Amino acid sequence: MSLDKRDTERLEILGELRGEVMVFQPMAIREISRGGAQIEAAFPLQLDSLHEFRLTLGERSIVVKGRVAHCRISDVEHEAVVYRAGIEFVEPDPRVTTVITDFIEAIRAGRRAG
Repeated sequence: MSLDKRDTERLEILGELRGEVMVFQPMAIREISRGGAQIEAAFPLQLDSLHEFRLTLGERSIVVKGRVAHCRISDVEHEAVVYRAGIEFVEPDPRVTTVITDFIEAIRAGRRAG
């Protein structure tokens, strides 16, 4: 009887095989449009890299793929660097676009009323 309880066989890698892990990190959204956003984060983002961004827009949360259009140091605060990056949304799902549009319109309506 085998002690291996896996459904599929694992193959040992001889040498080195690299990968990456995607981890959600906190960021601040400074500007948003249907086509993208400007964010601030404590880490730099590589130009032209693709990422998935989880955005909480009011009561709704979405995940949208975005391309880093630019990234620069925005501020240096108490030994911490703040980066500002422009994100271009890439082929957003129509549902995602609707949530973003509704959020923007709700903010505009609130500003007109106030």
